[in-house]
Amino acid sequence: MRKKIKSILLTGFAAMIPVGVTLYIIAFLIRTMDNLVKIIPHRFQPDELLGFHIPGLGIIITLILIFIIGLVTKSYLGRKAVSLGEWIVDKIPFVSGIYKGVKQLVDAIFSDKHRSFRKAVLIEYPRRGLYSIAFVTGDSQGEVQEKTAEKHINLFVPTTPNPTSGFYIMIPENDIIPLDMSVEEAFSLIISGGIISPNNNKKNGKNKNNKKA
Repeated sequence: MRKKIKSILLTGFAAMIPVGVTLYIIAFLIRTMDNLVKIIPHRFQPDELLGFHIPGLGIIITLILIFIIGLVTKSYLGRKAVSLGEWIVDKIPFVSGIYKGVKQLVDAIFSDKHRSFRKAVLIEYPRRGLYSIAFVTGDSQGEVQEKTAEKHINLFVPTTPNPTSGFYIMIPENDIIPLDMSVEEAFSLIISGGIISPNNNKKNGKNKNNKKA
């Protein structure tokens, strides 16, 4: 009886935690967006004009503001204003370094020319005999490539369970083992610490289909 109760509780937790975490993150984002509306003068804030609070209204207003800023930035005067602002920031010590780093990261993420993470690969890291999943971010170029004997690839090796932090390494192209899994599947595998395996999911799906047949 104890084992059955324990099994039911674990099943309940497994079903509840993903839903609870998702709802918490959504609620957090809504509250954050709603707080951004406070930059508007008090008498022009939606709550003041409407007389009541509408949860999530901040998201709509924020998206509208972002869209307007995007339109302005694409115009000739907008580009000139951005260039002037960047020139001023570039003259400020320490701040210029932070701005350039953030701008390069944002440009890499939102660029239409290429994806930030092109594909997932397997490498022997941090030493021979140990394997890690890494993401290809591009080909090594410039001085780094000129001073190496063979072609190198830029890789990002994420950490578990937080894949937003990790290591940037350059590795010879011949030392990379290609993977069939997608970038999204690789992220799931890394975040779960190996619990969620894409291969297992595919096998389970096939087994279920075979049983139905």
